[in-house]
Amino acid sequence: MKVELYNSIMAMQASRRNFMKGAAALAAGTALSSSFAGRAFAQDSVRAQILQIPGVGKGSPTDADWQKVGELTLAATKANVAEGEFAGVELTFMGLNNQNLHNFLFRGFLKPWEAYTGAKINWIDLAQADYNPRLQQSIATGTVDFDIVEMGAPFEGDTASKGLLDEMPDWVATQIEADDLVGYLKPPVGTWDGKTYRINIDGDCHTFAYRKDYFGDGSISGMADVPTHWEDFPALATALAGKNDPVTGTPAYGFLDPLKYQWGGFGFYFLEDRAAAYAKHPDDPAWLFDPDTMKPRVNNPAWVQAIQDVLDLVKANAYPPDQLNADPNATAFSQFLGGTGAALTWWGDVGSNARTSDTSVVGDVVGFSINPGAKKVYNSKTSAWEEKENFAPNMAYIGWGVYVTSRVSGDEKKRKAAWSAAAHLGGKDISLWTAAYPSGFQPYRNSHFQYEEWEAAGYDRAFVEDYLGSNLDSYNHPNAAIEPRIPGIFQYYSIAEDELVKGINGQYAGAQETADAIAAAWEKITDQIGRDNQIKLYKASLGL
Repeated sequence: MKVELYNSIMAMQASRRNFMKGAAALAAGTALSSSFAGRAFAQDSVRAQILQIPGVGKGSPTDADWQKVGELTLAATKANVAEGEFAGVELTFMGLNNQNLHNFLFRGFLKPWEAYTGAKINWIDLAQADYNPRLQQSIATGTVDFDIVEMGAPFEGDTASKGLLDEMPDWVATQIEADDLVGYLKPPVGTWDGKTYRINIDGDCHTFAYRKDYFGDGSISGMADVPTHWEDFPALATALAGKNDPVTGTPAYGFLDPLKYQWGGFGFYFLEDRAAAYAKHPDDPAWLFDPDTMKPRVNNPAWVQAIQDVLDLVKANAYPPDQLNADPNATAFSQFLGGTGAALTWWGDVGSNARTSDTSVVGDVVGFSINPGAKKVYNSKTSAWEEKENFAPNMAYIGWGVYVTSRVSGDEKKRKAAWSAAAHLGGKDISLWTAAYPSGFQPYRNSHFQYEEWEAAGYDRAFVEDYLGSNLDSYNHPNAAIEPRIPGIFQYYSIAEDELVKGINGQYAGAQETADAIAAAWEKITDQIGRDNQIKLYKASLGL
């Protein structure tokens, strides 16, 4: 993204925010900006202070807010770095500009860090759909041109296994208080061959968000409760046909699948949400491949059922018009938060944006739970369906992290600067702000689940318990569907998206043929990477 475009978006954000808050609030905010660093609020903790920036219900945060948060959380940096210590150091940071979050926030958070340390950061901004191709090109051609990278744990097999990452120094783990992480993000996540490479900044899982005003006595659906099994969603779509949304007055729809699945591999997670309930058997950690052979399971009856569910809804005209061109960003930010649709699965952004984004109209009526389950589950070991209820929350992507590349390993000053910047972004206090406000990230530390802190920011207790509870229940679920950290995982996902879209557009005879095409493509990828090594790494990722 060009700098002038970034600056333009920042200006538009500030303009919209000022309009929302009014002139009096703007004057107060200006006074706050000029004196913020020199005085504390009535609250005596940094955490309480940053949660009031800008405050829930006071408009979307802007670049000025991100910089305030970045400045208030610099204490840990100052304990390890002298002022001006990194003067003359330039670092290149590669990350996302998805929904004007991620890198946009990092810029604001790191401006005070740059001013204090003397370092300068140059930015490589990527759209979500472009992320995997850009990273894979750098790896394949040996042209890694970044010192710090925002990356998910699934890519550790592509990078750490090839010696492209720098090992985390001990002082960093102490600064970020790594012991505070929720259980499923602790090692082996973030490690390779016993070495730690990752600073967690996110705790990804998909959860279920739904409109509470669509259900109950006198509701437009006529259903007492929101469906909790995938088999019941066709009935919801039928019940809503011809009805209007109670908030917006526009046509009402049921579950929102992103039928334009092609999203650089990330769109495949949304089919996984359905498939996991059918395919992730409680007695079997594997659900994507057979662990002994790497034979894909993506065309077994469980996955075929998930694809068939979507095809049936397409055939029934159950989706909004032009849903074939709706990617996951559209379903969450344009549709659901904008008042279209009764439910969807997504990352935690829906929870934080519902109450803190200018564009959300559903904050007062949205509820959360773990992903829907299924009334039957496929047992791959016996090749038979079992007629019993099954839930398997999708730990989609295992969270974003910040990594330092081996480009800096031979320059100790630059190396310390890179890790210091990364540690600032992954600090304990700053992470609470990113969990509570629109950031692209969701709760991932044990300390994020102190409900009183969220209430002090302006969230009501019932909403917080509902939203945070859906995350905790997913992280701690005994049958959580966890993806493997193996080389090429996003190659598998990306080709699956391509074939899935072909199936939805009628280029294949049906769900089975679509699934068979995905499986055939996955077999080719496994053979290209090396089947024996993939089997070894896949088993290790499953704890086998």
